[in-house]
Amino acid sequence: MSVSRLALAAALFTAALPAHAESEENAYILVVGQSDAPISIEPRGLSVSLGDEQFEGVNAQNVEDLIKYAPDFFVRKRYAGDSNGVPGFRGTHSSQSARTLVMVDGFVVSNFLGNSFNFAPKWGVVGPGEVEQFDIVYGPYSSRYSGNSMGGIVNITTRTPEHTEAFAKIQTFAQTYDQYGTHDTYLGWSGEAGLGWRQKDGPWSLRVSGRHFRNEGQPMSWYGLAPASGAAAGIPVTGAIVDPGQAIPNAPGTASNPIFAAQSPAEITQDQAKIRLGYDGATVTGEALIAYWHNLDRQEAPDCYLQDASGAPVCEGRVTTLGATWNASGARWSRTVRDEFLAGVKLAAPLSDAVTASVNVSTYQIARSDGFTSASYAAGENDGPGTLARQGPTGWYTGEVALEGRWGDIELATGASGNLYRTDLTNYAVPNWRDDVGAAFSTQTFGKTRLLSGWAEGRYLADQWIFTLGARYEDWRAFDGGLGRVGGGSQPVFNAYVSRGADAFDPKASLEWRSDATSVQLSLAEATRFPTVGELYQGSLNGDGSFNPDSFDPNLKPERSRDANLLLAHDFGDFKLTGSLFWQRVQDTIFSFVGFNQNGVTTSTFKNIDLTRQYGVELIAEARDLGLEGLDLDANAAWIDSETVRNDSAPAAEGVQFPRIPRWRVNANARYAISADVLASLGLRYASRPNTDLFGLQRGDTFGYTSELFALDARVNWRASRTMRFSAGIDNITNNKAWVYHPYPQRSFTLEAGWTL
Repeated sequence: MSVSRLALAAALFTAALPAHAESEENAYILVVGQSDAPISIEPRGLSVSLGDEQFEGVNAQNVEDLIKYAPDFFVRKRYAGDSNGVPGFRGTHSSQSARTLVMVDGFVVSNFLGNSFNFAPKWGVVGPGEVEQFDIVYGPYSSRYSGNSMGGIVNITTRTPEHTEAFAKIQTFAQTYDQYGTHDTYLGWSGEAGLGWRQKDGPWSLRVSGRHFRNEGQPMSWYGLAPASGAAAGIPVTGAIVDPGQAIPNAPGTASNPIFAAQSPAEITQDQAKIRLGYDGATVTGEALIAYWHNLDRQEAPDCYLQDASGAPVCEGRVTTLGATWNASGARWSRTVRDEFLAGVKLAAPLSDAVTASVNVSTYQIARSDGFTSASYAAGENDGPGTLARQGPTGWYTGEVALEGRWGDIELATGASGNLYRTDLTNYAVPNWRDDVGAAFSTQTFGKTRLLSGWAEGRYLADQWIFTLGARYEDWRAFDGGLGRVGGGSQPVFNAYVSRGADAFDPKASLEWRSDATSVQLSLAEATRFPTVGELYQGSLNGDGSFNPDSFDPNLKPERSRDANLLLAHDFGDFKLTGSLFWQRVQDTIFSFVGFNQNGVTTSTFKNIDLTRQYGVELIAEARDLGLEGLDLDANAAWIDSETVRNDSAPAAEGVQFPRIPRWRVNANARYAISADVLASLGLRYASRPNTDLFGLQRGDTFGYTSELFALDARVNWRASRTMRFSAGIDNITNNKAWVYHPYPQRSFTLEAGWTL
């Protein structure tokens, strides 16, 4: 660390106490789509706050749907109830889950046990009916948050009871689906209810809520026939489908292997329950939250397209069709069961007239995560052998203490935080894939990471100017990691990783000028995102029980970014226009790709990309009574250039647009009050077709590719009485077929009835 950075850190940490985001700050904080309540996370750069006004125009089958029209933002949601919904900001890849910090009422629900679609935030602990506000901050411009905010920050605020109240909501939804040989309608429903109580003339409040959710999602993958060796013929079959869109890159006239089956539709059952206790005294405030989430994902009906001469389905084996002989395999059965808990407590109290102290501690525990998979289609159908992937108990702990104060035009802040993430995944072979009776140990991976941080921030308000300066220091350690497998004598053999540590110092700065109608803000930041447990501890062992040095990178470096964001906003009265220019340069981007490792051997695993960069332009329009009383519009468009600049382990990727990042993204939602009781809305989601792979060789509009997305949505709300509300909606009206390797939903319908007291 340089002398100048040490001096800055010393000055900040000896003098600073944080600025608290009270409602009076709304007069000078630049936030797009400001809801009635103040933004709940520290806004720097582009910041968005959404509330009931925006929610009324959204068909929300799950909580993450409420933000699907936010500027330059998306969630990789493949079907209702998808537990792999990774959020993406600007030029963030849809599997870079560790670059987003997501919280519920300030408690962390980001799953930093890994960095992929398998480690999405735990959206399932919140139902859409209990959300009061969604706040989004783009980029790591505040020193209050860890380097995992490199992409951005999301906080979900649930409703606080104002009096004794209750609500209930029931939904039903349907999706008509047609792809390859699958033609079906998938149905689902949910019921959500809650009860709130607030003490009369007292500080206490209590809210109890729960939700039951069931849905059947479309198939996520398809299986292809593999060419068979030898002269023996297979069973003559029909029904195989050749997709010309899956032509082999750079080989015109060739095609991928014929498709013979669809993965089973995902039958999802979820239960969520929550208790939130609040204390809002004259000076002391506090909150305690306990949430439970249960998820059952059953995939026990693969759709086999092949038929023999008698018309009976053929799901695996040696077959002959399309003038060749093939092997059909891969159509397995599976079932995953999860039980998870969130618990948190936060408290704030004044230390003097100017200074407030706060503490926030929480834990998220995966008490059970069992994934059962059959060894084959026949094994699945006949309760034959399979595997069990068991994770848990595992999870994470987070905590933070902070001091906040204001003296005239000066606001100062300081705090310290820490987290611990722990994982333990064991794989077993089981004689009956449906349960764990007779489970035999196969492999195990385990490890921990912890992050200790200190931060400070100062803000000076001078007439129309706001100066903010901050810094964050982080100390990271990975330890207790290892791998296990069956060794000689069928006994488990374990090897341990060497513990690792690193630190980072990241300065932040912001300058804002504001007149009555115009605001200009420049934000600068550095951020460091350290490797997760999953990125570090994902190697394998040799037959003798020693580490395979080619299967992992023990020298994986943290990602380090430099960021800049320039905002210009002007309020024309009923119309507000915001323009945003952003730039980010990341050294040592952690990404899984095919390239040579530290030993010069070509592998497919997590490696560092030496340098990536992104820049872009965002334009956001907010209009009220747009040419017609009762017509409101929120619309945004973004142009993004995200590129791999240098990649020594895969030079062919250099100069190529980073995968899954569209050049253009447009989101919009228009709402029209037909009468005092009827509201109609129209939504638009668009993203241009990106590259699918790191090298820009895979671009397509079918299964296996990331495609263009175009979806028109509509919704009508009818307030039948003071307590009853009904709505009907359609998502993807034009039935656009879009892909994020897996398919996005086709045309979907939602009916909803709600009651409030």
